[in-house]
Amino acid sequence: MLIKIDVAVIGAGVIGLAIAWEIAQRKKDVFVLEKNHTFGLETSSRQSEVIHAGIYHPEHSLRTKLCIKGRSLLYELCDRHDIAYKKLGKIIVAANENGITQLEKLYEQGRRNGIEDLMLLSRTELKRLEPNIEARAGLLSPSSGILDAYSLQKFFYSQAREKGAEFVFNTQIIGIEKAGTGYKVQIRDREGISDFVARVVINSAGLNSDKIAQFAGIDTAKANYRLHYCKGEYFNLSSKYRNLMSRLIYPTPEQAGLGIHVTLGLDGQVRLGPNARYVETIDYGVDETQKEAFYNSAKKFLPMIELGDLAPEFAGIRPKLQAPGEAFRDFIIAHEEQAGFPGLINLIGIESPGLTASPAIAQHVGRMVKELLG
Repeated sequence: MLIKIDVAVIGAGVIGLAIAWEIAQRKKDVFVLEKNHTFGLETSSRQSEVIHAGIYHPEHSLRTKLCIKGRSLLYELCDRHDIAYKKLGKIIVAANENGITQLEKLYEQGRRNGIEDLMLLSRTELKRLEPNIEARAGLLSPSSGILDAYSLQKFFYSQAREKGAEFVFNTQIIGIEKAGTGYKVQIRDREGISDFVARVVINSAGLNSDKIAQFAGIDTAKANYRLHYCKGEYFNLSSKYRNLMSRLIYPTPEQAGLGIHVTLGLDGQVRLGPNARYVETIDYGVDETQKEAFYNSAKKFLPMIELGDLAPEFAGIRPKLQAPGEAFRDFIIAHEEQAGFPGLINLIGIESPGLTASPAIAQHVGRMVKELLG
């Protein structure tokens, strides 16, 4: 006799954890399946830990809407549950006239997105706020911040478990097939191969979400769900720079990412990154030959740093829907009923600002589940 449950969530990154927490509160049976030995070991923990304001993307996109809603929910969660964060603010800086034009466009985009606290800064105003930063102009986002991503994920995990969600680690999905009004999910773990049936399957498998969609029967080429891996590396700055600035400092954005920026850890550690390089395989090593490129990029607005002040720290991989050179692609959060898979919800291409958006994504998916299960 097969075990039958309400909801299977595939992937225990921050998105899967937040969804499990949201659905478990609705008194549904939730199983979370994760191939690693614990939660949050991939994209969710290998990033800048920034709470984004929602400036960069089009106003009607899911990315923007969920980022802005998630930011508000995230600050509330952190306050209510003592999750460490700092609302530092962020300044995007321009090195030249072209950069100033980009700042003005970002300001207008942010205003269209409903962000009312943005401020364009002259060089003098920027210097008053951040004396050690060298730039022609800046765009201040006071509502940006940083948080302890691990503590957020641990909160979602512990709260979901408390509400009855079951977590199954070291478990590979090897098959998903339609079975009556649900799905038979086949898994491989330390004990071998087994099956269970779920009324709803939620694919939040991050870097592997396109493969999971294909397992379930989705034609990923036709649906345009293929992911492209984009690697981002980080370098630490020497501890002597701990008090160099009080805010996050970003350059104007690039095609594949937001540019090599300066972030502050909650402990005051200064970090440079990430860069953005498309890769074919998942490899979390830091290429030390990138050190000079990081140095040259950061020195434009941090003229006092020296090459020897940089040390490799870690790398992450973004699951991008857009291939190199392609235009913006929005998050995919799709109930696949029209494709012939009622009860299958795919989340694909959830990259930055996925951490910020996580509680809003959970609510969004929770509403889908409520429509399916009542």
